Amino acid sequence: MTTGGSRKGGNGADGAVDDRADTGTDAAADTGTGLAPVDVVTLGESMVAFLPSRPGRLADAPSFERSIGGAESNVACTLAAAGHTTRWVSRVGTDGFGDHLLEAIGAYGVDVTAVRRDPDRPTGLYFRTAGDRATDAHEVVYHRAGSAASAMSVGNVGEAVPYSGRVLHLTGITAALSPACRDLVRHLLAPRPGRPLVSFDVNHRPLLWRGRDDARMLLELARGADIVFVGADEARAAWGLHDARAVRDALPEPRTVVVKQGADGAIAYDRSSGGAGTATFVPAPRVDVVAHVGAGDAFAAGFLSATLRGLPLRDRLRHGHLTAAAALTVPGDLAAPPARDHADRLVALDEAAWGRLRLGPGWTTRAAAGDDEEVRTP
Repeated sequence: MTTGGSRKGGNGADGAVDDRADTGTDAAADTGTGLAPVDVVTLGESMVAFLPSRPGRLADAPSFERSIGGAESNVACTLAAAGHTTRWVSRVGTDGFGDHLLEAIGAYGVDVTAVRRDPDRPTGLYFRTAGDRATDAHEVVYHRAGSAASAMSVGNVGEAVPYSGRVLHLTGITAALSPACRDLVRHLLAPRPGRPLVSFDVNHRPLLWRGRDDARMLLELARGADIVFVGADEARAAWGLHDARAVRDALPEPRTVVVKQGADGAIAYDRSSGGAGTATFVPAPRVDVVAHVGAGDAFAAGFLSATLRGLPLRDRLRHGHLTAAAALTVPGDLAAPPARDHADRLVALDEAAWGRLRLGPGWTTRAAAGDDEEVRTP
């Protein structure tokens, strides 16, 4: 189903951003902030991540490799690598870890000038194993309580900078950091003149909510967005919803609701003229997985990139799957997305060829080198 048209701002407008030049800056209005308008603004905490130098328990790791991690900055970095202009809004400490985050995220081409330094609070850190979050073998230890990002609020962030893009991307993680952060996310999701298209990834993290009213709050926040991303497993755990249509019924307000079903694929409901709207299912290509971390953020980035380009819903889902596949085939949180012409070529495959698609480690770099063996059967 094609969902083109101009998106002028505010909840309930058309789900596709108008299809002008990909940078979107020439025709964009002045943001009133002194900052140039961009395609996508993301807001949330990024942390310095430490990954064991060898497989196994954290307790047995002799050393760790430093990386960066944060759902919202992951989306910003991936979109920047795909050729879009992006801005990350957050707070970090005045420590060396904050320096590293600004340098590393800025190196992707993300505008970090709206990130504030907090001299009284530290930059968040976390340690994790490489295993899937859904398995018992996965370990993650956060050191983010009282972090600089947890002090974000309506008072020190406002809406002018978050609204300085064609799209604002938020997640449920930010709402779990503190009451002030929760109020900020709620504020940014409220309908008001000048609000851009807002996407919201539920990103349910029970460890961060610690038994607070996460289910009700996440549902309330999601209802304020234009585009919602949620995993089928998250919907079951948080809301007790066991199929995609039940998720759509629980979220009637957003224009587009995307329910990710892991290796099976994803289904999107797009409301064009009342009711739940058209349902579009796209199976995921088979992937030789290296690590699952970061795949959800990559999917959101791929879907939003295709939305910015005004592509049909099926193609947005396919771009989401391909960008997720790039993340699934590397060990870290971030991976370079496939080149646009390569991704467009794969997205244009017929159903049979798409069903034969299998992607393994290095598939994006092999394509860049001219190896056209991406469509194959095992």
